[in-house]
Amino acid sequence: MTAAEFQTLNQQDLSDFARDGAICLRGVFAPEWLKLVAKGVEREMASPCGFAKDYTPDGEPGRYFGSLVMWRGVPEFEEYVLHSPAAAIAGAYMNAHKVLFYHDHLLVKEPGTNDPTPWHHDQPYYPVDGEQVVSIWMPLDPVDRRTAVEFVAGSHRWGRWFAPRFFASGAIYYDIEGSNFEDIPDIEADRDAHEILGWAMEPGDAIVFHALTLHGAPGNHSANRRRAYSTRWLGEDARYATRPGEISPQIEGHGLSPGDPMECESFPVVWRSDKDGNPGMRIGE
Repeated sequence: MTAAEFQTLNQQDLSDFARDGAICLRGVFAPEWLKLVAKGVEREMASPCGFAKDYTPDGEPGRYFGSLVMWRGVPEFEEYVLHSPAAAIAGAYMNAHKVLFYHDHLLVKEPGTNDPTPWHHDQPYYPVDGEQVVSIWMPLDPVDRRTAVEFVAGSHRWGRWFAPRFFASGAIYYDIEGSNFEDIPDIEADRDAHEILGWAMEPGDAIVFHALTLHGAPGNHSANRRRAYSTRWLGEDARYATRPGEISPQIEGHGLSPGDPMECESFPVVWRSDKDGNPGMRIGE
């Protein structure tokens, strides 16, 4: 990441992120990165190599397509993961000395799609404990405020873990009785009780959010496609963990045991700060 790119990450942004658990950054990805990822999106949608799913029921309008863990099979995504500014941005907002790549997630809502993304937070889906877990949500199309992903400000600091649910059916992943997980409150029915963040966005903008920040999104009733490529990043405090039931994505073959640091071939280090903690270089440079 160049000095010019890093100057967008100022102290006020870092403070706002620590308070709210989500922040919108303007113009942090150059057009060449957007063109590259867009090419990868078309490749994945034409011939999925990840954990792909269509969430829109048969006969319903539009299309909500999602796919997970694609980067090793989609060369454009691999190039973005290893060489774009994303890893350094994640490192700054996690206050991490090294940044591991966890996985990627593609979410495409075509115009006229009614399907919402239900309110949830990500970390209960993952076999990962630790504070240094963030996502970078990067749209490839203009996003108006009505179709924007939304966040409950400060929810990453509630100290509560909500049980994951399947997006399509809404069914809970596992029995939470006797566990530290609880059912998620009905955020949509009680919006006035929360500070809800959301932003109109242009290509090149991105949202950084903590893995415990509650978020969701409406359907896409705009005239634009809403293609978003989201990447998940870990810092040095991340540890492999078990959950009471199914995890998502189901990445296997890593050989990790509970309590192990996450660094391994499946979750490689992509970026490190220098010895003084200043913005460093991507691995391999």
